[in-house]
Amino acid sequence: MTKQRARRADYAMFVPIATRWMDNDVYGHINNVIYYSWIDSAVARFLTSSGFLHIPTAPVIGLVVETQCRYLAPIAFPDDITCGLRCGRAGNTSVRYEVGIFRNDEDEAHVYVDRATQKTPTPLPENLRAALQRITLNPS
Repeated sequence: MTKQRARRADYAMFVPIATRWMDNDVYGHINNVIYYSWIDSAVARFLTSSGFLHIPTAPVIGLVVETQCRYLAPIAFPDDITCGLRCGRAGNTSVRYEVGIFRNDEDEAHVYVDRATQKTPTPLPENLRAALQRITLNPS
């Protein structure tokens, strides 16, 4: 069962961020590590704008102990993005933030893809499958 893509209406706060030329990688889209920078910036903007986090003096700070990122569609410079932010869970000593990254004016949040279209999910090539088998601990 495939998860439905998040929509802008699923988020409570939005942080606009401009992509930069240097964010693109050799494949012509935003490099993975940049997404984590956007996520970190969106959470920090929420914490500072809500008055909770004063960076030099805050007596309580949050540490990132787990992350997950699912890439649904490519983004590339000069796209503008908006990070939608919501709280997925607030426990006694931890919080899970959920961030949806939206490209330009698209309403749906953004796999191996076809190089020409950058959109069509494409089956893994057999030689890649064989290489992955060699590093799979418990092959099924």
